Amino acid sequence: MKKLMSTGAVPGVRDTGRQVFPLAALQQLATRPAADLTALGASEVAVLRVSAPARVEEPEREWIGFGTTLDQDQLLAALSGWWRCDPARVAAGGVLPVTVAGFVVAVLSGLEEWESDGTVGTRARYRFPAARLAGYLTDLTAPANAADPVGADDARLAEMLLGTRLPSVSSGPIAYVATRPTASTSTDEEE
Repeated sequence: MKKLMSTGAVPGVRDTGRQVFPLAALQQLATRPAADLTALGASEVAVLRVSAPARVEEPEREWIGFGTTLDQDQLLAALSGWWRCDPARVAAGGVLPVTVAGFVVAVLSGLEEWESDGTVGTRARYRFPAARLAGYLTDLTAPANAADPVGADDARLAEMLLGTRLPSVSSGPIAYVATRPTASTSTDEEE
């Protein structure tokens, strides 16, 4: 709840003084459907799990994380890298849903290209310089795409994913989720 409260994505939240999460919003979120990933062409999709925006001092961005106070350019920069991941595996999914507390709040596409930070091995971090913000929310209780998608595919992905539940388990910000139902949930780097 605290992650959601600090992003600004739930209207009526008061996080100063006595913290308040509106009951109507809680009831709406409790009935939110799970993301239907079966329409995606890949067998798995990477999921970027983030918190509220935090300031960073980097040449390409001022923020990391998700927040409704960030404009579209700041949000894209905050979400498009530097993550420890398997970049080819992320790109193979064709889409990168961004979640806060298990809810999809943004969707990235255009992941075909990546850059490394130059670190070797499992410590390497990658960013996706051609990533596009296919969609993002400003109100999780009434999900509507606040972005202007580049094309029909981006609009379709955003429509399909924004505001849905997408649970994932990982020891880092990137998790991998199977797109087809199986007997057991497939994730990477379980906690």
